[in-house]
Amino acid sequence: MEFEIKFKVWIERDGEVVFSSAREQLLREIDKEGSINKAAKKLGISYKKAWLLIKHMEERLGYPILEKKRGGVSGGGSKLTEAGKELLKNYEKIIDECAKIREFNKLFVEKAR
Repeated sequence: MEFEIKFKVWIERDGEVVFSSAREQLLREIDKEGSINKAAKKLGISYKKAWLLIKHMEERLGYPILEKKRGGVSGGGSKLTEAGKELLKNYEKIIDECAKIREFNKLFVEKAR
């Protein structure tokens, strides 16, 4: 019999989600694609949903996480601000620390034998 410790991590402010794994995925795709629209399509969500997620994150965080360039002849685009990149790094650190909890699985396995 093997036990498995599972968890989900998200960050809240005043009871509202600020950041989560889904938002992390969106930012990583925007960083990779250079476009909110392309990232949204790749993740299977609407542009409007992606835009609202970004808007709400920025409002709750109190700082911009994307630099947005409107479309036109040369096209638009988006890239992460330095603060946005730092947010991703810090979230990754939190996930890495939480993942260490999985090592406690050994304690449950030893007791179950």
